[in-house]
Amino acid sequence: MAAPALDLLEKSGSVCNVVLLEGAARKPEGDLILCDVAREDGSVIIDDLRELGIPKAGSISMEYIDTQISEAADRAVEHAAGLPSDAVIWEDVEHRSEEMTELSLSFMAFMVIAMLIAAVGILLDQPILIVGAMVVGPEFGPLAGLCVAIVERRGSLVRRSLLALAVGFPVGILATIGATGFFDWVDLIPNRFDPADHPLTNFISQPDVFSVFVAFVAGVAGVLSLTSAKSGALIGVLISVTTIPAAANIGVAAALGDAGEAAGAGLQLGLNLAALVVAGVATLYIQRRVYVARRRKHLADPARRSAVRARTTPRALSAPVRSRRR
Repeated sequence: MAAPALDLLEKSGSVCNVVLLEGAARKPEGDLILCDVAREDGSVIIDDLRELGIPKAGSISMEYIDTQISEAADRAVEHAAGLPSDAVIWEDVEHRSEEMTELSLSFMAFMVIAMLIAAVGILLDQPILIVGAMVVGPEFGPLAGLCVAIVERRGSLVRRSLLALAVGFPVGILATIGATGFFDWVDLIPNRFDPADHPLTNFISQPDVFSVFVAFVAGVAGVLSLTSAKSGALIGVLISVTTIPAAANIGVAAALGDAGEAAGAGLQLGLNLAALVVAGVATLYIQRRVYVARRRKHLADPARRSAVRARTTPRALSAPVRSRRR
C-alpha cells in the first residue's frame, strides 16, 4: 500500500516533504509516511488516501503547522488554487461538529449555568450579565453540528444535534423557573415585576426584523469561524444572538406568571434558532459546492489517476498528513 500512496503524494503539486519510514508501524505492522499538504488541497488528498484503503488497514492523522520555513512548502501552497484562509478541511469540520453535539454532563451544566446568569441579568436589567450568559452558553455546538449534518445528509448527527438542543433548552428553562421561584420566595424580586421597567433587557422578548437579521449574519459568521483556519470570530457570534437569554426569559416569565412575556421570549428563541440554522446550512452548502468542484478538477489529473489505479498490498500504512497554515 505504501507504493501507490507514495506515488500519489509525490506526483501531487500541493504535497511536499514526503518521508517514508519502512516498517516503522508496529500495531498494526506497516510503513509510516509523513508529508506536508497545502491546506487548500487537504481534503482532496485525504480522499485520495481513503480510496487506497489506508483507514481500513492503518490510519490517517492530521496536524496543523503554524510556522514553516520552506521554499518547497511555498511552491505547494502556490500550486493549490485559492487561499489557505478560505480552505475547508472537511474531515476536521466533521470531527469538531461531532464533538460539539455530545449530550454530556458538561454541556448540560453550561446550559443551566448560562441561563441562570441570564435570568439574573433580566431581573437586575444588567446587559453585561446577558453578554456573559451568551458567552457561556454552549448551544452553538449542536446548531453547527445540525448544519453540517443537513448538508452532508448524516442522519445520526442530525438526531444527536436535535437531541442535545431538545434536552438542553428545556432543562435550562426548568432550572431558571426553579431559581426564579426561589428568588421570589425569599423576597429578592419585587412583588410586581414589570418587564417595562427594564429597558436595557426588554429586547429579549420583543423580536423584530433586526433580531432575525443579526441571527442570520451571526450564523454565517459562526460557520465561517468553524470551517476556516481563523476561529477567533466565534466569540463575537456567541454574543450576537439571544438564544440563551430568550430561553432564560421564558423561565423567568413563567415563574412570575407573565404569559405574554414568556410568549415573546419563546418567539425570539424560535426565530433566532431558525435563522442560525438557515444561515449555517446555506453557508456550508456553498462551501461544499466549491469543494466538490475542486475535487472534480483533481480527479481529472492524469498523475492522480495513475497513482490510484496502482495495485495495493495488505501491509498497513499510517499516513500523518500535516496541513500548512498561512
